[in-house]
Amino acid sequence: MVSAKQLADFGYKAFSSSMILLTLYGGYLCSVRGYRHFLNKQALKQLEQQEMNTAAVKD
Repeated sequence: MVSAKQLADFGYKAFSSSMILLTLYGGYLCSVRGYRHFLNKQALKQLEQQEMNTAAVKD
């Protein structure tokens, strides 16, 4: 038979583990979003440079 203390300890450990996993997953999602934002910003800057170069060549 499992005592109340053992059950409470198991519940606490399970809850703590799930919170740790959620925190890690949230950090992963945040870093992926930041990386994609950085890539998108870089691509837009590169496209802007190309448009400026083609406009200068046409003149």
